[in-house]
Amino acid sequence: MNKLILTLALLVLANGPFAAENETIVPAKISRADIGGDIFNRETMTKTTHEDGHTTLDVTSLMSSDKKFASGMYQSGKTRSEITEPYGVDEFMYFTQGSVTLTSSDGSVQTIEAGEAVTIPKEWTGIWETDGYTKFWVIYSADGSGL
Repeated sequence: MNKLILTLALLVLANGPFAAENETIVPAKISRADIGGDIFNRETMTKTTHEDGHTTLDVTSLMSSDKKFASGMYQSGKTRSEITEPYGVDEFMYFTQGSVTLTSSDGSVQTIEAGEAVTIPKEWTGIWETDGYTKFWVIYSADGSGL
């Protein structure tokens, strides 16, 4: 009897009193149809209308379990933003449509067009200007903010 109680106690400690079924983890795929715009029909899509009137659509396809890394797709209308505080996250972007012009605080200018990519470091400041674009995004944030 003592062995049975000890065995049950060890099982509870090992699995927790309310152990959930093992969840299957799968890769986060973005299909060709998604890339063509279907991703913005997902229930998880967030639509935001900003103060300047432009609209953005955002879908997170993956959020890491530690909430420090995420990826997805984003679409924006025409806008111009002055980034006076550091950008805050390290972000890789690959543009599928449109373009963005980035003018860094030192005055240097880069235009990233559809079919090109850019990585913005969390310390970046400058001006973000676009007539509209669609992009893939991948963000890393050491403290999880900004995701």
